[in-house]
Order: sequence, then C-alpha cells, then structure tokens
Amino acid sequence: MTFSIGIVGAGQFSGQFATLFQAHPGVGDVHVTDLLPERAEQLAAAQGLAGTFPSYEAMLESKAVDAVAIFTQRWTHGPLVLQGLNAGKHVYSAVPMAITTEEIAAIIDAVKATGLTYMMGETSQYNPATVHARNQIAAGAFGRLFYAEGDYVHDMDLGFYDAYRYSGGENWKATASYPPLLYPTHSVGGVLGAWQTHAVSVSAIGVVDERGDGVFDKEVSQFGNDFSNATALFEVAGGGSFRTNEFRRVGYPSHIRESRFRFFGTEASMEQLATVALWQDKKGVQDITELLEPKPTMAPDDPSLQHIAPELRAAFTSGSAPVHDRSRLPREFDHLHNGHEGSHHFLVDDFVTAVNTRTLPSVNAWVAARYTLPGIVAHESARQGGVRLEIPDFGDAPEA
Repeated sequence: MTFSIGIVGAGQFSGQFATLFQAHPGVGDVHVTDLLPERAEQLAAAQGLAGTFPSYEAMLESKAVDAVAIFTQRWTHGPLVLQGLNAGKHVYSAVPMAITTEEIAAIIDAVKATGLTYMMGETSQYNPATVHARNQIAAGAFGRLFYAEGDYVHDMDLGFYDAYRYSGGENWKATASYPPLLYPTHSVGGVLGAWQTHAVSVSAIGVVDERGDGVFDKEVSQFGNDFSNATALFEVAGGGSFRTNEFRRVGYPSHIRESRFRFFGTEASMEQLATVALWQDKKGVQDITELLEPKPTMAPDDPSLQHIAPELRAAFTSGSAPVHDRSRLPREFDHLHNGHEGSHHFLVDDFVTAVNTRTLPSVNAWVAARYTLPGIVAHESARQGGVRLEIPDFGDAPEA
C-alpha cells in the first residue's frame, strides 16, 4: 500500500524530507507547492518529483494527493494543518504544532472528527540522548526520575540570520524576532520524549535582547517580542520538575550540538554537553559519548546543501548513532542523508507507517500538544515577569 504526498513549502528544510518521502516504499508520488512558484519548480526539477501545484488550496482540492507535509514558517503551521485535515488529507507538520492554545485544541478536535493521521516532526523524539534516556527509564535504571533539563542553544549568528533572510524576504527582521519559548519542542520534546509525563505548571524568565540591530526589537517584531533568551521551570504530573533553556544569543558551538539533555533519578543520572555524555550512578561514571554520537552520512560541502548556510549544514548531514535501532527502517534509507542527530529517517518512517497502517504515530496530536503547549504558556509567564501559570492538558491519545 502506498499514498501520495504534497510538500508544502520548498525552502531549505523541505528538500531533505522530499528525498526521504520519495525513497520510502510506502509512498508513491511526491508533489510540491510554494508561495514562490519558482522554488517549487526548482525542487521538483532537482529531485524528479511528480509535479507542482500553483497553491496550497489547489493541492488540497486534488484527488492526486492523499497527505501533505508542511514545511512553512513556524507561526503558520496551525492554520495550514487545520486546512489540510478539513480537506481530508493526512498531515505531517514541522515544529511547532501551533502558537496558541486555541489552534492546538482545534487540531486535536479535527483529528478526532476526521480520523486522519496527524504527526508533528519533532527531531528530539529521536535525539540519541532522548532515545537512550527513554530506554533506561523503561528499564528502571534511573530509579525514580524526579528532575530533567533540556536545552536548545542556537545562536542567531550561527546560520539563523541567513535562514530568516531566506524565508522572510525584505521583512525578515520582523519574523526573526520569533519568541524563543514559542519554539519549545526541541527542548521540551527531548525531555518528555523520554520521561512519560506532562507539564502542569510553569514559571519562566525572558532576557531582553541588547544587540540593537532591529532583531528582537518590539517596535520591529511582528510578535511584539524583545526576548532573545528564555528559561522555564516546569512542574510535572506525578511529582518532579524539569527546566528548559531557549537561547538565541549564546556563546556555544550550536553547529556541534543544538540540543542537549540531563536526567536525574534516585539511582542514576545522565548528562550531556556539546562533546561528551556521561552515565552516572552511586558507584561511578561511564562515558557514553560514542553510544550517542551520530556518524555523518553526507559531507557538509555536498552540492545539495549549497543553498544552506554553512553553520546550519551539520543538522542535515548527521547519520545514526549506535543507540539508534535502524532495523525497522526501509533499506532504501541506508545510504541516504539523515539529519538532526539521526532523527529524519525515523520521523519519515513513523508518519508513513502510521498512515498506511492507520495507527497513531509517535508524536501524534496529543503528544505534540504536550511538547508545544508548555512553551506557549511559558512565554506568557515570562511576559508577566515569571508568574507561575497552570498548563492545560488534552490528555492521552485515545486507544486505537
């Protein structure tokens, strides 16, 4: 069984996923559309895709497309997802799920009403540290887990200026001010992707930017945002807490590792930095760096990456780490590029398998809400000077 898919947005990220969807034996034709038709045409020609559509609306009206994969600017996802579901299409969406509680609730309602597959492509779900922590938690190795940390530390100077210029056009500074806590899923998802709980309250602090270049300037920002860095402390159901950092002005080599994690339990702990990872218990310390280290499958100077800022290319070239179990993946992926610490192959396979078997994907609508909504509430907490706010929860996914 196969299905056809339409790529929405022919930017820097979508081409990598178009290749994987096209190679997956569970997918048939791959189409593409973009607000800039020439970008869609270039991607279709470069990868030999089935064709282009003049608009998203035209794609949704077509019976030639069964599913859509949305790779547009991050604040547009919620409405586009709803359009897709309401048009009868399965939906894969880049992160974040949405930027308001209302949008998230509407997506969950639409998934319930239509019975269609929705998945958010959160890369931290398959970050090697998250995978290893998830395995160790399942084995009881931590004892009682009571605290965790997740950082997404990506300085604007390391590729983000170029990325926002590419996607934002002349008005790029207004969109480059996107609030860090409204892009929370790399940090929150990496923690909750291992720890089977959810956040129930939060207190957050934002740091006002001082660069003075028109980015993170309230007068310029379409989001009225001047926070470039933010920290949030979450309480979790069942007892315990976790802290996340979303930093966009930081002296840190984000091209080596953007996301990093720490987990603390009563019997053991695990800590990850830029170039080292450790497992620790009451007897001693074990270096697990090699277990979590992806091996590149594509050179950073590969011609297919020429349109991507050099500082961002590592996110598109990482292979799989030893902790990754590749046995479930199609053999067609064995020699294809991967990305974001080995996650891309698994995310594509999760979605394709869910659509073809009518099962829930790993990051389904209910899981995606738990990865996204904490950041939305945290941003409001930071805007209110750190006041502690409750986080709504939509519950677990219904039984199949």
